[in-house]
Amino acid sequence: MEHPELIAPACSYPDECDPLYGGQCRPERLLIEDQLRRKLRFFFMNPCEKFRARGRKPWKLCIQILKIAIVTIQLVLFGLSNQMVVTFKEENTMAFKHLFLEGFLASQDEPYAVYRQEDVRARVDFIIKQYLDLQNVSVGNYAYGSEGEEQSRLSVCQHFYRRCSIFPGNGTFDIDPDIETECLYIKPMSPSNDGPGDRSNMTLDFHRLVTIEIVFKLKAINLQTIRHHELPNCYVFTVTITFDNKAHSGKIKISLDNDAAIQECRDWHVSGSIQKNTHYMMIFDAVVILVCLSSVTLCTRSVVNGIHLQREYVAFVQHQLSRRVPWADRMEFVNGWYLSIICSDFLSIAGSVLKMEIQAKSLSSYDVCSILLGSATLLVWLGVIRYLGFFRKYNLLILTLRAALPNVIRFCCCAAMIYLGYCFCGWIVLGPYHVKFRSLNMVSECLFSLINGDDMFTTFSIMQQKSYLVWLFSRIYLYSFISLFIYMVLSLFIALITDTYDTIKNYQKDGFPESELHAFVSESKDLAITSCYKQGEEAAAVSALCC
Repeated sequence: MEHPELIAPACSYPDECDPLYGGQCRPERLLIEDQLRRKLRFFFMNPCEKFRARGRKPWKLCIQILKIAIVTIQLVLFGLSNQMVVTFKEENTMAFKHLFLEGFLASQDEPYAVYRQEDVRARVDFIIKQYLDLQNVSVGNYAYGSEGEEQSRLSVCQHFYRRCSIFPGNGTFDIDPDIETECLYIKPMSPSNDGPGDRSNMTLDFHRLVTIEIVFKLKAINLQTIRHHELPNCYVFTVTITFDNKAHSGKIKISLDNDAAIQECRDWHVSGSIQKNTHYMMIFDAVVILVCLSSVTLCTRSVVNGIHLQREYVAFVQHQLSRRVPWADRMEFVNGWYLSIICSDFLSIAGSVLKMEIQAKSLSSYDVCSILLGSATLLVWLGVIRYLGFFRKYNLLILTLRAALPNVIRFCCCAAMIYLGYCFCGWIVLGPYHVKFRSLNMVSECLFSLINGDDMFTTFSIMQQKSYLVWLFSRIYLYSFISLFIYMVLSLFIALITDTYDTIKNYQKDGFPESELHAFVSESKDLAITSCYKQGEEAAAVSALCC
């Protein structure tokens, strides 16, 4: 059964019928094929040619240009706001380290640590004392956190082995590795007998001690946003100070971690036009959402039209020409640029909605919003390459990337096997003697830096020479890796892309090899400025003339 769209109409005049065509009109039969070629040629035209052919205005192009401007402005504004949030968190974390870690120096190279039992007790007492006297010692506007209607408490919890007897002299020990926890809770603004003096009731058994964790909550308000015409944010800081004695090496490392959460301020009043500016920003975000929805609609329509035209072409080739359409020709109808634009639109819509919630102080997911808006802006700017590809000189880069991509992926898969082998070898052999090889992630970063010629001398020089055999192995390892990847692998990678570039450049001079699809379309000689691409009532009047 023939495709319904490809059945030729009955003859208007008997003289036109030809028995060689099954009783169908010869001109009508040719007209069907020529109309399909004209549809295909119009589909692969650029926006300027489509405008000359049918007077179709390039709405997608205009929307993409508009979207680039507003999405970039939105990202910059959000980036400035996010920068203030990050700065406020970092500065408070540094303030907490100077307030609660006695003798802390920001420029010290070694991690903050203590080595004597009395120093551990003194540091714990100092933290509790600073916490209880926070209002008098800090220059910041802090308040104690709350749990319901009551203020939250500072907790001092020690984690230790259930049983641990160690005798290094004769090399014997008796240990039960199950961890037990003992905590002491201290309320702020409590009487002096509930303060640091009660800490002495907690016995610190350093033979069994694993960690000591001191946790407390503080509140603060970021007022610097007012100068940038934004409403202030209310923060809740959960400060965790950890005394790490897991290694039992005679060194207890002390670290401070600050987990910040943004909450909606309960009762606030700001004079001036800050609240109006917030409303203007939300209106701007709503405009971004509307533009992205329009872009999604137009691009989705183009993708659907391409799929329908693909089915029509496949049906024609199978029924009229009795051959199958190659997969590469079928994929010509699926425009990857449109799919990228649709993906960026959805990311931008989700990020804009989240940004509006953040501005309304309903949410505080800055990280998620940053990922959504950043990825959307990246894809939007990459989408501009499609329109630059309509120009011959700019199209060279796009064609080279597209042609070289399959070979580059296959080459990288082969090179990755060698790279991973060096990673595992360096981690297990050099890890104990080299700070840059302590973990697989660090090994990978170090080797990737060496490929790009970064930090080579330092990598060689900081290798410990405690074992001559390992030191000799490190030299063979590093020299062989650098020689293999810089002089061979990287050179082959560049040659692969250069060869593709030369091939595409020659194609632009001598002509590209035509696929079956483009050979079929090229048989249509109608120019874009003719009226052969008109639709509607004008199409019937000019179809015979165009044929």
